Amino acid sequence: MSVDGASFNLDVVPSRPRRVKYVRTVSQISEIPEDQKALLEQVAQRYVFRANDYYLKLIDWSDPDDPIKQLIIPRVEELEDFGKLDASDEGTHTVSRGVQHKYADTVLLLCNEVCGAYCRYCFRKRLFMDDNDETTHDVSEGLAYIRRHHEVTDVLLTGGDPLIMSSRRLREIIFELSKIPHVRIIRIGTKMPAFNPYRVLDDPDLQELFRRYSTSDCRIYLMAHFDHPRELTEPAIEGIMLLTRLGVQTVNQCPVIRGVNDDAAVLAEMFETLSTIGCPQYYLFQCRPTSGNAAYEIPIVRSFQLFDEARRRVSGLSRRARFVLSHATGKVEVLGIDSRRMYCRYHRAKNAADEGRLMLFKRDDEAYWLDQLVSCS
Repeated sequence: MSVDGASFNLDVVPSRPRRVKYVRTVSQISEIPEDQKALLEQVAQRYVFRANDYYLKLIDWSDPDDPIKQLIIPRVEELEDFGKLDASDEGTHTVSRGVQHKYADTVLLLCNEVCGAYCRYCFRKRLFMDDNDETTHDVSEGLAYIRRHHEVTDVLLTGGDPLIMSSRRLREIIFELSKIPHVRIIRIGTKMPAFNPYRVLDDPDLQELFRRYSTSDCRIYLMAHFDHPRELTEPAIEGIMLLTRLGVQTVNQCPVIRGVNDDAAVLAEMFETLSTIGCPQYYLFQCRPTSGNAAYEIPIVRSFQLFDEARRRVSGLSRRARFVLSHATGKVEVLGIDSRRMYCRYHRAKNAADEGRLMLFKRDDEAYWLDQLVSCS
């Protein structure tokens, strides 16, 4: 199997798994100047830092504006007073610990509070703080809730990153979900194919899990999270293509982030590559106004313009993505913007009466979130 001339062996699992080395403090990174480490450690004390040697090697340390560096390395701007920890009011959709039910047919199980590494703009950074109690390793209550609610056909495993858990634990959860007749789709939200593709490539237990439980009766979808084309390395591409062979459907979703992918050419390259390897872009999100995210925000108008220009540059199969704001009231899709107005609709709505409802707002080139927009009368 090959992509752009690169050949991949999709059947061989190494006899010795390739282990990544995790880095948990900024002081462990030799490329960061000594005079900056103490200040960046202060940032990491507020918003957790974690990375690994595989991912850190993607950084061009000679470029102070390197996009991978912006994505993973703390910045002093994160200490600015901005936003709130739960920018989409997920707490209002929580029906019990670790269980969110916002849309009638979909339940989220927050089954883990650890990620392979931490994106600096993360909208759930609150989950990684010491006083967090929103996630739970015991999903029995969530499973019981899903069994009682027959309208639920789609379950999303998230957190945290479910693929940081052991394959044995992940198998236990998926096995229980597969026995619930009305559950037809199990989604796994993960950035591990970007942060550590060897998690997929080198674990035969995980591969067998996917091969066995992703069926025509209950399909497993892997919701990947690639933010930039440079994350699509040979091992990352190999991992995605292996998942396809195992029967897993893969799609990608990510936000527009200042300094990371706020460039139409970068987005277009990523959309095209993802479609080629069978992992098309699903959503492109507006970055949520989460605490510490001031340095990563882009106004809605600019984000949509980048998205629209990127779609113009790619083929039809790469144009299926939607640009949305994941708001407390639902997923609000931006359909178009002209010199005076912004045209939006509810792609998904918490309130069933809002489903598909069109909304018209006055154009505001400075607004970065729905709550700042003014409706047209």
